Amino acid sequence: MASLKRRVVITGAGCVSSVGNDVVTTWQSLLDGRSGGAPITRFDASAFKVRFAHEVKGFDVGLYMDRKEAKRADLFTQYAMAAAVQAMQDAGFGEGTGYVPERTGVIVGSGIGGIGTFEEQHRTLMSSGPGRISPFFIPMFIGDIAAGTVSMRFQAKGPNYATQSACASSAHAIGDAFRIIAYGDADVMIAGGAEAAVTPMAIGGFGNMQALSTRNDSPETASRPFDQTRDGFVLGEGSACVVLEELEHARARGAQIYCELVGYGASGDAYHLTGQPEDHEGLQRAMRRALEDGGLSPADVQYINAHGTSTPLNDPNEIRAIRKVFGPSATGLNVSSTKSCTGHMLGAAGAIEAIVSALVIRHGIIPPTINLTAPDPECDLDCTANTAVRREVHAVISNSSGFGGHNASLALRRLVG
Repeated sequence: MASLKRRVVITGAGCVSSVGNDVVTTWQSLLDGRSGGAPITRFDASAFKVRFAHEVKGFDVGLYMDRKEAKRADLFTQYAMAAAVQAMQDAGFGEGTGYVPERTGVIVGSGIGGIGTFEEQHRTLMSSGPGRISPFFIPMFIGDIAAGTVSMRFQAKGPNYATQSACASSAHAIGDAFRIIAYGDADVMIAGGAEAAVTPMAIGGFGNMQALSTRNDSPETASRPFDQTRDGFVLGEGSACVVLEELEHARARGAQIYCELVGYGASGDAYHLTGQPEDHEGLQRAMRRALEDGGLSPADVQYINAHGTSTPLNDPNEIRAIRKVFGPSATGLNVSSTKSCTGHMLGAAGAIEAIVSALVIRHGIIPPTINLTAPDPECDLDCTANTAVRREVHAVISNSSGFGGHNASLALRRLVG
């Protein structure tokens, strides 16, 4: 079956993160090991157990949306528009030309959607009654609205929807978009995710379930994947989108090509609401499927961008899963978690990590896992501690998992042939 598929490449990328409001700045921050962690400024967090996060800083929505349109869009949609516009400009589609609208689609996932709008409108309901609820509340809040808004911006009339699988949402979005192009339903897809969940309810909820780090005195060092002193993830926000394109379509217009997206694996744990089995069997199956789909052997892969959340259970489980899938080849891998710099961007995490994976292939340099000063003996692979590593990379696996037992793995490789 693999030989019947059309080939799919990445030709554009855009992002908004706590360490940069575009791809170039974010990438340099990752290579430099710069953390975006800081005290929360979005609301008064003084009464909360957790008082820090990875907030986006200095974001100017006016660069991407008309001010009137922006006022009617939740922050997660504003971030999504920024990432999509950047990606389309990067791909050479910035003027809305060079593609057939009916053959161009959008999939933008979100784990939580417009929670900021939801909280604001609930406060209005409680203080002023139902008559004061905004008529724009529903279209601002619903999780699919970012995908719909981006499609309208670019008149993309092909497949258009949102994926929602918690922290695997944007990895699933990219994987689905890959399949849509591979099997002929579109030639160009904008795919990614967006999240803006640094809000009282989200911080309080994640904090009370003891999922978050409580290092309020050291926000920059709180996200520490694979370290034996890790105590939870750090909430991040932002958006990331890629432009996926059928290979011959891209070549015909002389597009730049970052790399080829060759494989996609998705699975369910069917195990626990928020945890996974010790050897993360579900993630193993996702990685094996991505390798098989891409025609890759474990020995072909040099780098894994790990889900790497900095939680006590996830990190060793993921390392064990990698060892089981890659066998003897595991010891030759570089593994890193860029969540150590960006925080956990939830529904946008998989997409920004796919962009990182593409840049690793393009530039031959692997961003580090920062704050890794006391490696957990159970995380016994090369987790690229604290300093970027120069290495020729031909193929990458990017892993994502989410509450509910959702797993997605993407396989990317250098374009050959």
